Amino acid sequence: MSSDLLAQRAETPVVRMPEAQPSGVRRRRRNPGASPWWALVFIGPMALGLAVFYLWPTVRTLIISFTKSGPFGGSEWVGIENYERLFQDAELIGALRNTAIYTVIALIGIPIAVGIAALLNSAGLKGRSAYRTLYFIPVVTMPAAIALVWRMIYNGDYGVLNVALGWFGLDGRSWLTDPSTALVAIAVVGIWAGLGTNIVIFLAGLQGIPDTVMEAADLDGAGPVRKFFSITIPLLSPSIFFVSVISVIGALQVFDLIYMMLGRSNPAMPNTRTVVYLFYEAGFLDNDRGYAAAVAFLLLIIILVLTVVQFRMQKKWVHYE
Repeated sequence: MSSDLLAQRAETPVVRMPEAQPSGVRRRRRNPGASPWWALVFIGPMALGLAVFYLWPTVRTLIISFTKSGPFGGSEWVGIENYERLFQDAELIGALRNTAIYTVIALIGIPIAVGIAALLNSAGLKGRSAYRTLYFIPVVTMPAAIALVWRMIYNGDYGVLNVALGWFGLDGRSWLTDPSTALVAIAVVGIWAGLGTNIVIFLAGLQGIPDTVMEAADLDGAGPVRKFFSITIPLLSPSIFFVSVISVIGALQVFDLIYMMLGRSNPAMPNTRTVVYLFYEAGFLDNDRGYAAAVAFLLLIIILVLTVVQFRMQKKWVHYE
């Protein structure tokens, strides 16, 4: 009897109850209306704008660079003739040299902006908002107004700069017509005009540095100079890297200051003509659109190469932690 009972229990299937889910945990339900097409609805406008205003103009410029424009419109395919002419053009070599010099001088504005931002971020400073506003005013000022004011400052006859130099017994000069000073004078204006943006970026980076790090440095006996170079600069390196990238790109594309502060008949033009100004002369003054497109595409390649180099080198000196 007992053996029959045991056999009956062994044949009976064991039914397991479902495990109870913890309280507060909801089962994820699949939305029957979810579709990957919704992603295209949101991404589509941005992708369309990038394709129309960035990708297509780049492709169109590349195509035009292999053509030659006629005097009454139209164009003919000339292959790499524009590029052969480009690399044999002495004006291009001078424009590349001038652009490189301007870019190097423009980068001097980065340490200046870091220093000013550190001073504005110091504890106990009164009128911090007023200083920020004053430094940011050139950023929102029209380039034409900036060029007009600085042309008056640099004027060789009645310029404020020459008057100030005269107070110290120094002789002034015509800064914008002297080939040895024109490019440097314009680069100084470029640094001044972009200083506000860089200061705001560095201020944001400085305010993101934890106070505990500075307090630990104070306990170790570090002075202000040691803290600035050993703590502030390394922790600010991501912001410095970002500003250096946009500064190089902006300096390589400088045109408006040279166009408005100088003229085509200026004797200093060979020493201040940049790559973008060479593109302007070829495309809009000489109506040589094929050659101008080749200049523009060359500049695009230079910017891409320098940006890639900067991103490769940032691994050695940028600290993200």
